[in-house]
Amino acid sequence: MSTMRSLAVLAGVAIGMLWAAAPARADDVTVTIDNFAFTPQTLSVRPGTKVVWVNHDDIPHSVASTTQGLRSKALDTDDSFSFTFTTPGTFNYFCGLHPHMTGSIVVAGTAGGAAPN
Repeated sequence: MSTMRSLAVLAGVAIGMLWAAAPARADDVTVTIDNFAFTPQTLSVRPGTKVVWVNHDDIPHSVASTTQGLRSKALDTDDSFSFTFTTPGTFNYFCGLHPHMTGSIVVAGTAGGAAPN
């Protein structure tokens, strides 16, 4: 009986070690679009973070970047767009309909490539 108990304890320890070693998924973060501005304008995140832009303005806006492959459709009021950032660096973006609206995402750490959702 004590052999069975020892095996159960070892299995529990092994499962706990595997769970602890699994990479944690970063939380989703929201950027609001309101009054012709992105808030926050600059956002620092970890690799693997999904950033969700939500348009709370009463006119359409979009999210675009000339270098990162980041491009949403026109977002009407309460529409959203998301992008998961996995590559470290600074990602500057703007509203494709109102280019004076700008923002940036700063991704710290190390990971693979960036993938849009």
